[in-house]
Amino acid sequence: MNETMIGYRPIGVIYSQHCVAEETPIQPAYAAGCPGRVEVFPEFAEGLRDLEGFSHIYLLYHFHCVEEAQLLVKPYLQDAERGVFATRAPCRPNAIGLSVVELVRREGRVLHLEGVDILDGTPLLDIKPYTAKFDFLKTTRNGWQDDVDEPTAHERGLRNFRPGDKR
Repeated sequence: MNETMIGYRPIGVIYSQHCVAEETPIQPAYAAGCPGRVEVFPEFAEGLRDLEGFSHIYLLYHFHCVEEAQLLVKPYLQDAERGVFATRAPCRPNAIGLSVVELVRREGRVLHLEGVDILDGTPLLDIKPYTAKFDFLKTTRNGWQDDVDEPTAHERGLRNFRPGDKR
């Protein structure tokens, strides 16, 4: 297979209270109390029609502050080295992030969000609605994450962030 360059352009910008990567929760599950917003560029505003009918949305974005890809990483929830594709680490060959966040409300081309685990100023690539009809799956295996106890996951998932902090 030939290597082909694929290009994307942002459709908007994600804004949050997270300005330091090391102080940002690692997943929306650890970002309770973290509001944010998306400002969609005017040329894409019409694509937001009917989105307010969904309680949660997927945000796909570009990890713009990651310096280089790594194929082996130590995930925040464990001290063992893992393959990057078995983690949600940001240092991926294609720096694409994915978060499921709560859509609080829409005001024109601005989406107000809750549970945001994304750095301030992150370029937004796409938005997709979360729907239980298609997206809710009862998993049977969670890989190495089954070995992580919840107190450890909660402590490490927050990293240095504490809800209510003003950064």
